[in-house]
Amino acid sequence: MVHTTRIQIATEGNGQVTDINDQVARVVSKAPLRSGLACVFVIGSTAAITTTESEPGLLTHDLAAFYERIAPEKAYYKHEATWHDDNGHAHVRASSLGPSVTIPIVDGRLTLGTWQQIVLLDFDTRPREREIVVQLIGE
Repeated sequence: MVHTTRIQIATEGNGQVTDINDQVARVVSKAPLRSGLACVFVIGSTAAITTTESEPGLLTHDLAAFYERIAPEKAYYKHEATWHDDNGHAHVRASSLGPSVTIPIVDGRLTLGTWQQIVLLDFDTRPREREIVVQLIGE
C-alpha cells in the first residue's frame, strides 16, 4: 500500500529550522498501515529535510554557524551571476544535506530516538510556503 499526504509549512528562510516531527507523526498515525517506510520530501532546491535534536541552541545557532562555515552567504556563487539572484549559498547548503529522509514505521509509529526529530531547513533568502510530501509505503 502507498499513502501520500502533503504538508504546507510557512517559513522565514535564512536558515530557519522548523520541527515538523509532530505533523509527520500525525500522518503516520492516521494511515492504514502498521509496517513500512515513511519518505519525507521537501519540494524545492533551497530547502532540506533531516533529523536532529530539536534543541534551541542547535536550531538557532549551531546549524547556522556550521552552514556559514561550509557555504558562506557572502561568497561568490556563479549561480547568482547566471540568474541575477542572491541565493547561491542556499542551493549549495540544501544540496549538501538533501531533500528527504526515510524512516522505518514499526507498529504504526515512526522509529525515531528520544532526541531525534524530523526538521525542515529553509536556506532561501526570503519567506516561502514550503510543500512537504510524506509518502508511506507498507502494509
